[in-house]
Amino acid sequence: MMKSYRVVYELDESGHWIATVPSVKGCHTYGRSIRQARDRIREALALFVRDAARARLVDDVRLPADVRRQIERQRVLRARAEREQARAQAATRAAARRLTRLKRAS
Repeated sequence: MMKSYRVVYELDESGHWIATVPSVKGCHTYGRSIRQARDRIREALALFVRDAARARLVDDVRLPADVRRQIERQRVLRARAEREQARAQAATRAAARRLTRLKRAS
């Protein structure tokens, strides 16, 4: 059976991502990106456990509060834009139907 490990990623003050496996004392690394930290955490895990190469890593990315707020704002604005786009499409269809009827009447 494949073992799973939760990996916590947190941004440090220098802008690097710190990756930690809380269930394995001392298992941590860093990277300039989450991807790089994820690649490196498997290497670090291999120092502590067998079959680290086959282990399932469960990502737990901890974003800074200001970033979480920006993401939530983006979601709200995207939802609003999608609603407006649907309204615009409905108005376009209605206008096209009206023009089609006018053309038939002439």
